Amino acid sequence: MKGTHIGEFEELVLLTVGILYDDAYGLAITDEIEERTGRSVTVSSVHKALMRMEQKGFLRSHMGGATEERGGRNKRLFTITNSGKEALREARTMRNELWDAIPKVVWDIKMS
Repeated sequence: MKGTHIGEFEELVLLTVGILYDDAYGLAITDEIEERTGRSVTVSSVHKALMRMEQKGFLRSHMGGATEERGGRNKRLFTITNSGKEALREARTMRNELWDAIPKVVWDIKMS
């Protein structure tokens, strides 16, 4: 496994794989990210992130059954590994520590 650091987009993709649980595949992940964040993302960028995180050991995939909605094509379904869960926990801890380190005075300053 390569490093445990994940970027912001990788974090979004990992979280979304967790949200979708047993139906996490490229297009569904893309749609869920757009719906929840209001961000425009491409299926290609999601696929690249999925492949990168599978190589890092944060995700594993398997081929699901063919569906009529996909014209008889199989879906590649993704699940989070224990390493992926740990990477998410580390990212959350780091973000919380950074938020907690901001002095209160910063929040009290009114900008004109």
